[in-house]
Amino acid sequence: MNGKKSETENIVRCSWAGQHEDYKAYHDDEWGRPITGDSALFERICLEGFQAGLSWLTILRKRESFRLAFETFELSKVADFDQKKIESLMNDARIVRNRAKILSTINNAQCALKMIDEYGSLANFLWSFEPSSKKYRNVNSVPSQTDDSKKLSAELKKKGWSFVGPTTIYAFMQAVGMVNDHMTSCWVFEDVEKERRKLSRPI
Repeated sequence: MNGKKSETENIVRCSWAGQHEDYKAYHDDEWGRPITGDSALFERICLEGFQAGLSWLTILRKRESFRLAFETFELSKVADFDQKKIESLMNDARIVRNRAKILSTINNAQCALKMIDEYGSLANFLWSFEPSSKKYRNVNSVPSQTDDSKKLSAELKKKGWSFVGPTTIYAFMQAVGMVNDHMTSCWVFEDVEKERRKLSRPI
């Protein structure tokens, strides 16, 4: 990660970052910066699913608890969660206790393992849907879903995944750097552009 900007500097961020320190740190250090590790990608897609109907700030503040509860989102471990583990998660007040989303996470891990056998890695499959880049000056111009997120959503559903609608998937694509949706005036925009240019895409 590049060094953080000092708050004493006159900097411009995407407006959604607001004044919450959690949001600003996430915006500056993570959002849009490309990642290709299977566990990291799986974590992001699961957290986006858990966020549905909630604020992203809620998820951010529970993120470390999610990581503990879901074994750092290691696919083979999550895929093996049994009924006892499910009930343990349902009693864990540190995370979002939604049975459907917990079951979905386990199911999606099982689906992801099959895809790794087929494609070599989860990253190989997901990054094959990377769209062409667009640049936005105004946050209101950024779409909530795109044709590419609809395609990826549909393919994941065909492979048995759940809680992967096109809006959730576009938020995931934004988060993991498949697109750079920082405003062109945002100080992070050029950082992300450099990281995307240097990125060795999964094959």
